[in-house]
Amino acid sequence: MSGSADAAVPRGLVLVVALLSMLGPFTIDTYLPSFPSIQAEFGVGPASMAQTLSFYLLAFAATTLLWGPVSDAFGRRRAVAASLLAYVATSLGCALASDFSMLLVFRVLQGMAASAGVVIGRAMIRDVHAGPKAQRALSSVMLLFALAPALAPIVGGLLQDALGWRAVFFFLVAYGVAALALVRFAMPETLPHHARQSIHPMRVLGAYARTLRRPRFLALVLSIALAFGGIFLYVSGSPALVFDHLGYGAEDFAVLFVPFVGGLMVGSFISGRLAHRWAAPSIVRSAFAVMLLATLLNIAQATLLPPAPWTVIGPLALYACGAALAMPGITVMSLDCFPQQRGVASGMQGFVQMVVMAAVGGALMPLVHERIAWFALGQFALLCLALLCWTVAMRLPPRPVA
Repeated sequence: MSGSADAAVPRGLVLVVALLSMLGPFTIDTYLPSFPSIQAEFGVGPASMAQTLSFYLLAFAATTLLWGPVSDAFGRRRAVAASLLAYVATSLGCALASDFSMLLVFRVLQGMAASAGVVIGRAMIRDVHAGPKAQRALSSVMLLFALAPALAPIVGGLLQDALGWRAVFFFLVAYGVAALALVRFAMPETLPHHARQSIHPMRVLGAYARTLRRPRFLALVLSIALAFGGIFLYVSGSPALVFDHLGYGAEDFAVLFVPFVGGLMVGSFISGRLAHRWAAPSIVRSAFAVMLLATLLNIAQATLLPPAPWTVIGPLALYACGAALAMPGITVMSLDCFPQQRGVASGMQGFVQMVVMAAVGGALMPLVHERIAWFALGQFALLCLALLCWTVAMRLPPRPVA
């Protein structure tokens, strides 16, 4: 369907994919301002609250491997609808949790349901667009998707102050219901029946085995996962940044997230503009140069200046711009490694990205949260690893696998 079907693609496809992709960051970021309240109600500490994030991400990661093949076998639309029904139920479970263990269990189940949107959304874009058009469409998705990390903590902070932490999860129930209605009335099926793949376990395992045997694919997905890990380090550590280092309250998360999102939107806009003028590798190289500059500025401000909003957040906005500039090109290049099984390829990409985020949020963030300078050094280390993976990918042959 790629390329030839562009004329038949509904104009709202990018909007639908963006709103589905936003489900993940809304589920992560909306409840961050409620950390102190949840800790107080259930009598748990910061380490336990970190588990509600890292366990969610691990569950999200594991089920990205499921939703890709399911959508390849049964169609994108049906798979998304099933995931949203599960998401609504598990979000309601979080809202009604009577103790911390119950909350943790439903967060795991919520992560399993939320992963479908981003995985299937990427595959849908690549189903109907090829080359620069796919890159431009993904840039448009990213431009809209970037609103989620800014809006989520603001909405969460307002709900927390007005109604308490349970209202945050009732809001996620409402989001899931709205997304389900959108799928029912506005989401097209982009995978024709003749392109469906078998979901036989051995065939699916064989497909994933092929992704693991493709060094170029793994290097590409690791490069973007590690680059975005540099953003997620600050997202997962935002309670410490906002409450402890900057001295703000639950309603002030916008101070951190709005500039972040501004950077993501600027990078996505530039990527879309350059898609038909520059080759994807050239755009990605420029993006890494922007991120490297941002990390060096970040280390400088963290070691030489006292914590203040403009010193801490300015380099982060620049880094976010570079990451968003890199994402569409790397995503298209990685999915093109497996043109006949984009759901599987997108699932593995999502799995790798979520595992990296879980490691960053669950292991790295607790090590660096006490000092701003440690945050900056952690981001620099992640970027160096991402750049190494990108360099390796560019030295490997780009031949696609059927």
